[in-house]
Amino acid sequence: MAEYHGDQAAGLRRLFGREPLRVVTFAAGSVGVGKSLLVANLAAALARQGKAVLVLDENARNSVAACYGATARHDLLQVINGDEALSEVLMTVAQGVSVIPAVQAVKQLGKLSPRQQDALLACITAIERATDVILVDASLDHPLGFSPFGLAAHDTVVVMSATSASITDAYALIKKVSLGYARKNFRILLSKVRGSDEAEAIYGNIAQLTHSRGLARLQYAGFVPLDEHLRQSARLRQPVVGLFPEAPAAKAYRAIASELLTWPMPSDDAGGLEQFVQQLLHLSHDIDPIAIYA
Repeated sequence: MAEYHGDQAAGLRRLFGREPLRVVTFAAGSVGVGKSLLVANLAAALARQGKAVLVLDENARNSVAACYGATARHDLLQVINGDEALSEVLMTVAQGVSVIPAVQAVKQLGKLSPRQQDALLACITAIERATDVILVDASLDHPLGFSPFGLAAHDTVVVMSATSASITDAYALIKKVSLGYARKNFRILLSKVRGSDEAEAIYGNIAQLTHSRGLARLQYAGFVPLDEHLRQSARLRQPVVGLFPEAPAAKAYRAIASELLTWPMPSDDAGGLEQFVQQLLHLSHDIDPIAIYA
């Protein structure tokens, strides 16, 4: 009954003076940092705080749907092309959490015809009233060098672990996007770390480096500790916040989710999701692959 009232309250917020819809992209400089697992668990944590969450998933392997034990059979591109209805592509993987596979669609964003652009706009705006937060799990190998969602989203979170390779690759990603497309604000989220001291030290070092070289302004988004409960829940294809709510990783996800909901929204976001999609399409056509790979 409590969950019903939570859903009802969320619906009323959307109808009367709803909170602004948040779009947050999660990117990484390399594989193995646990980005998709993090997005899946963060979505579950947000849903347990009464938010309706949509995940746009750009990944064919290690997808967010797979983290919930589900298998994607369709892609957003099929909706854009008119081959499938949105209801056939939208996957409800848990209460309050939906996933739209967009592996093929994101690669075609810069090539969409006017009719396809209209179809994308209609598709995304159709779900706006039923969504509080959109999380984008960005692909590492986008053909343009960086996902356009990462440029159009309100916030881009770079996920990194404590390994030297991960830190180097994360810095290279920030440098590439900063120089190639003048994106100057990123949030840093540490995964697989031993504790807050290690996470804050790593963040401090990369923040100081990017600032000293005039690349970007970084903000700390938190950390997820090494936790056997997280590994076990991943093997069982279930969010750790549900299986082991008192585990250190579950507590970390709840804290990150709470903080995410307080991040400042852009002052010029009055256009909502329609404005976001229009900007996304513009950026998809405007990205210069040569510059972005510089």
